[in-house]
Amino acid sequence: MYYYLFILAIGAERLVELAVSRRNTEWSLAHGGKEFGRDHYPAMVSMHALLLVSCVVETWTFARPFIPWLGWPMLAVVALSTVVRWRCVAVLGKHWNPRLIVIPGAPLVRGGLYRWVRHPNYTAVAAEVAALPLVHTAWMTAIAFSIANAIVLRVRIRAENAALGLV
Repeated sequence: MYYYLFILAIGAERLVELAVSRRNTEWSLAHGGKEFGRDHYPAMVSMHALLLVSCVVETWTFARPFIPWLGWPMLAVVALSTVVRWRCVAVLGKHWNPRLIVIPGAPLVRGGLYRWVRHPNYTAVAAEVAALPLVHTAWMTAIAFSIANAIVLRVRIRAENAALGLV
């Protein structure tokens, strides 16, 4: 029961992200931003929505137990991943967006976590995608969505690097 409420809370947090994203999209486009990678964005959004659904479905269908020695550390990974993702949002400010919008002439952000890791947000997302299902031993979901996330991120990072002129 608590796990389902936890997944619901994560879903609510994602809706907050979408609201921030919408505001930042409007700002970026109003400041001359150009969108790249539109073709992979729906796949990325769908994958994240289906991850939440799959966590619930696998846990319910297969009566997955909560195993404390696995669940509590995975919960910590999810919490830390969320903190890292929101830290990235804060560092990028109005430039943060799950859409790939580049404002010509805007400097590349190299502060905060971006000083040490090229893609800290994607690193946090990868950890979260693996850990979120494992909080309640939904191991099939963890494997399937970790693979799907790796495929999506491979496309996304290539598109992002090309859009930013880093390739």
